[in-house]
Amino acid sequence: MKRIVKAPQDLNSLLKKASGTMADFSTKAQSFKILDDIIRQICPDLPENAWQIANCRDDLVVIEAKSPVWGQRLQFERNNISQQLALQTQGIFRRIEIKINPHGNRRETVKEPVKPNKSMSAETAEHIYEVAENAPPGLKEVLLRLAKHGKK
Repeated sequence: MKRIVKAPQDLNSLLKKASGTMADFSTKAQSFKILDDIIRQICPDLPENAWQIANCRDDLVVIEAKSPVWGQRLQFERNNISQQLALQTQGIFRRIEIKINPHGNRRETVKEPVKPNKSMSAETAEHIYEVAENAPPGLKEVLLRLAKHGKK
């Protein structure tokens, strides 16, 4: 049998034809790339890691700045950025909100607590043994068991 060879379809054309969630993701991703380019053109002095896109909803894009200084710089250019973004995204995003988040998306690593040393010195065991001699009977048994751990 003859093998049927089909030319692969371009993903961009499929996403343009599609409606629904995937088309929205594609449009928003392209809009983010456009926003990145706009900010690079308007604020060339901003370092790459000084800001990030935090969220988008309806016609609003939330930008997080790493420090108040960079946030203020973005605030100065906010109108220019939002006008350019509205023009280049055909009105999908018209508003920009700028927030300060000095930690970014950094996750704090949880350090395991240091386990205390479970060994006991012979001197400590001897002190516990001396205390146990004058203790009441119930406490005496417990202290003697504890003192045995130090004599091992």
